[in-house]
Amino acid sequence: MSNIAEQVISTYPPAAQAKIRALRSLVMQVASEQNFGAVIEAIKWGELSFSVKSGSPFRIAWKAKTPTNYHLYFHCQTKLVDTFRVLFSDELQFEGNRAIALKLEEDMPAALLYRCIAIAMDYKNLKNLPLLGQ
Repeated sequence: MSNIAEQVISTYPPAAQAKIRALRSLVMQVASEQNFGAVIEAIKWGELSFSVKSGSPFRIAWKAKTPTNYHLYFHCQTKLVDTFRVLFSDELQFEGNRAIALKLEEDMPAALLYRCIAIAMDYKNLKNLPLLGQ
């Protein structure tokens, strides 16, 4: 794990650290398996940010104001969350047009998040397709 990631994750409570590490690992898995190229990992607004050349940047974070959740944040001016809401409204919870909210006490829905992350990482190629090609 990068020093950048550890710098942020170490500030979270233990339960949140485990979930954020697992989600970060899933991000790296998607990028590798789907051949999206190098992942640029940075800190934006105090949160872990990820981007690939073909995608829309996204962030993952835990916040003290919502201590039972952790989030996957997307650029609010994309069609990402609106598309995810159409595709996965029965399985995932959303906050506005910018985030997937996940419960710390629940298992991470890895298969669904894999799809969401893959779509975000390919956004530049999908943005003009209905439902982002899904």
